[in-house]
Amino acid sequence: MKQRRLLPVLLLLALAAGAAPSPAEVPSIQEYRVPAGSHPHDVAPAPDGSVWYTAQNAGALGRLDPATGATRHISLGPGSSPHGVIVGPDGAPWVTDSGRNAIIRVDPATEKTSVHPLPMGRGDANLNTAAFDGRGILWFTGQNGVYGRLDPRTGRIDVFDAPRGRGPYGIAAAPDGSVYYASLAGNHVARIDTATGAATAIDPPTSRQGARRVWSDSKGRIWVSDFGANTLVRFDPERETFRSFSLPSKGARVRQLLGRKGEVWGAESGTDRLVVIRFQ
Repeated sequence: MKQRRLLPVLLLLALAAGAAPSPAEVPSIQEYRVPAGSHPHDVAPAPDGSVWYTAQNAGALGRLDPATGATRHISLGPGSSPHGVIVGPDGAPWVTDSGRNAIIRVDPATEKTSVHPLPMGRGDANLNTAAFDGRGILWFTGQNGVYGRLDPRTGRIDVFDAPRGRGPYGIAAAPDGSVYYASLAGNHVARIDTATGAATAIDPPTSRQGARRVWSDSKGRIWVSDFGANTLVRFDPERETFRSFSLPSKGARVRQLLGRKGEVWGAESGTDRLVVIRFQ
């Protein structure tokens, strides 16, 4: 089945300041080049001001200094093909590495890696993305029909079969502690009961929509949307309006977004760049 590329609706209020910016504010858009051939897939701004990104084609985790534009690549080991990266409650980047079939933590101070391979019998999960719930448990997806959890305190990993097989892709935690994932091949969103690990499929109103990513806003609402234009999109839930931001480079192919106060970051997998929208 042909997979449609999808871009989630981004809620800047949830990713940035916690309140929708005034329409009068004029944002700035800036791009940063990363090493050619990196194919940056996911991006995660860090508390120290740096920005992590997965250099998928290089088998590395990249680190950008926005102040200077300098980048540094940290090798994730033989066969690595990193997909997602998030910053955990511990301030460290956590990577879902489909090539190594493992969750990898990188110490932000020493840049040493800790590898957490999936259990025996769970090979080739095609790991995609991860999210931490309110208890500090990391939940992850595998597009070959699995999702799972890792307890960083014990290192234990549990893997579950997705209720409708192939497709688990983007994942996010809501304010109430529940976790949702989007099934790209399965054309649905699923809600995970974090106590039992069971997932319940939820069918969106549009059939065969191919939801790729999913996020929760500050009120626990889950938003997904498609992209056909070379833009990022913000939804203002108070005014119920959308605003589009055209990207400077053609064919950016932004697959994932994360933010911090006043900033929204994306990885341009099609141009070997990272992009940020800044609000004053």
